Amino acid sequence: MPTFRRALALLLLATGCSHTSFERASEADTVQAYQDFLREHPDDPEALTAQGRIEGLEFDEAKRLHSVLAYKRFLEMYPDAPQRQRAQSLLEGLRFNAAKETDSEAGWRQFLAEHPDGTHRDEARARLQTAQERDVQTTTDLKRVSLLLQGEAAGARREELERKLDDESFAQASDAGKLFAYLRDFPAGTHREEVRVKLLELEVEGLLVSGLVDEAEEKVKTHPLGPKLTGFPARLARARAEQGALSRTEPAARAMQAGHYLRDLEDLKRALVAPDPLDRWQAAEELGQHVSVRAVDPLLEALRTARNPLIRQNALASLRSVLSALPAPVAAYEIAVRLESLRERASSPELYISVAALLDLSGQLEQAASQYQRVYESGGTDPLVLWRWVQLREQRHQAFSSAVAARQLAVWAQTTAREETVSAEGGVPLASARQLCAAVVDARFAAQAIARVRKEKTEFPEDLDTFERTAQDAVRLAEAKLADAELLLRQQHPGVRTCADQQVAERLSQGVKERTQALQQASSAKLPKPVGTLLLELARERDPSPEVRAAAASRLAGSTPP
Repeated sequence: MPTFRRALALLLLATGCSHTSFERASEADTVQAYQDFLREHPDDPEALTAQGRIEGLEFDEAKRLHSVLAYKRFLEMYPDAPQRQRAQSLLEGLRFNAAKETDSEAGWRQFLAEHPDGTHRDEARARLQTAQERDVQTTTDLKRVSLLLQGEAAGARREELERKLDDESFAQASDAGKLFAYLRDFPAGTHREEVRVKLLELEVEGLLVSGLVDEAEEKVKTHPLGPKLTGFPARLARARAEQGALSRTEPAARAMQAGHYLRDLEDLKRALVAPDPLDRWQAAEELGQHVSVRAVDPLLEALRTARNPLIRQNALASLRSVLSALPAPVAAYEIAVRLESLRERASSPELYISVAALLDLSGQLEQAASQYQRVYESGGTDPLVLWRWVQLREQRHQAFSSAVAARQLAVWAQTTAREETVSAEGGVPLASARQLCAAVVDARFAAQAIARVRKEKTEFPEDLDTFERTAQDAVRLAEAKLADAELLLRQQHPGVRTCADQQVAERLSQGVKERTQALQQASSAKLPKPVGTLLLELARERDPSPEVRAAAASRLAGSTPP
C-alpha cells in the first residue's frame, strides 16, 4: 500500500527517528515482517503500530478466505482487535447461511448456541420453531418426541406432541411386550382397544397352534372384543384342517407327530409332583416336547418351586424348547403376559427367578443377568443361577468369568455332597440320593466348563489350576457319596431306578429318529396328498426337534409333497 508507506516515511522524517528495522517491516508490509520486528524490538515505540498492522493484514486474509475457520482463527488469535465486531458479524452470516441450507432443528439450535445475541437471532428462533413443527410430523423417534414434550407448556403444541407420541408408540408396538408397554404408558391412549384386540389375537393363536381349537373358538365367541378378530373364521378353518390331519389314525400319520412318542400332557403335569425327584426331572424334560402354551406354566412352576436343581435345569431347558417351537409372536406373548403379571408382585427369590428366566428366554440377556444377580444376592447359593451364568458368560466369550461361576457351582456340589448323610441306619432318603445325583451332574458340568476355559488365554491362569482342582475334588466326592447312597437304596428297594436312568432321554431320542425317518418316507405313505402335505408343514413349523423341523423343510423344498 504505497500511501501507507509514504505516510510512515513522512512520519519518521518528521519525528527525526530513523527506526531502520521498522522501516524494513513497513516496506515489506507482511505479517511475518511485523512479527520479526516485534520479536526483535518488543518495547519499540512503533510496536503498537506494528501490532495493529498485523491485525489488519490478518483480517484482510480472513476476508479473502471468507470461511468459518478463517474468522474463528482470527477471533481466537486477536480477541481485542478493532476488526473483532466485523469478524463476528461475518462469521455469524456464514453460520446462518449454513443453518439455512440444512434447515434442521439441530442446525438452528447450534446456531443459536453459538450466536445467542446475534443479529439473526429472531429469524433463527422462528426457523427453529418451524423446523421443530415439521420434524414432529415426520419423526419416528419416540425418545425425541418425549424430550420435546418435557419442555413444552400446556397448549395446542403439547397436545399435538402427545398425539404424536401416542400414535407412534402404537405404530411401533410390533410385539406383545411393546403392546403391554403401550397399555402401561398410555392409560388414556386412543389405541387401547386396538392393542387389546391384538393381544387377544395372539392369545387365541396360541390356543390354536396348541391344538386347543374348541377352547379358542369359545374364547372368541364369549370375549367382548371377539367380533373384532375379523380374520378368525379363516384361521379357525385352517386349525380345524390341522386338527383333522393330526387325528388321523394311519401309522404313517402318527409316526410323523411328536405327540405319538410322548406321555399325555396331563400325565406329565401329575408326574411333576411325583414323590421321586427323578420322576419330576424326567417329566420336566419330556414336557419340553409338548409344543403347547399349556406346558409353560407347569414348567415355570417347577422352575420356581422345585428343590432339586435337575428339575429346575430341565424345566428351563424345556421352556426354551417349547417357546422356540411356538410361532415367534405367540412365544413373545406367552412371555410378555407372564412378565406383566410378575412386574408388580415379584418380591421374593422364587419370583425373581421366574422373571429372570422369562427375560432370558425372550433374549433380553442384560436384564436377565440383573435379575439372576438379584436372585443370587437375595438368598443362599442357587445352583440354577450358577449353571446359567456359566453358559451365558461362555456365550459372551467371558472365559475367566465363566470359570469363576463354574468354580462356585463346584463348591455348591462339594458342600451338598459333604452335608448329605449316607448311612445304613434308618435307610437313605430317596430325596438325598437324588440331591447327590444333582451334585454329581453339576460338578461334572463345572469341571468340563473349567477344562474348556483352560484351553484359552485368560487373565489368571494360576487361578484356573485351583478352580480345576476344586471341581475335580467335587466330582470325586459327589460320585463316591452317590455310589454309597444308591447301593444302600438298591439293597433296601430292589429295582429302584438310579441316577444313571436315561429311559426318557432315550425314548425321546428314538422318537426324533423315527419321526425323521417317517418324514423322509412320506412319499410312500398311503395318505391323501393334502393330509401328507399338512403334516409335513406342521412338522416344519412346530416340531420340538430342530432336526425334525429341518428334515420336514428339506422334504417340502426338495420334492413334490405327498
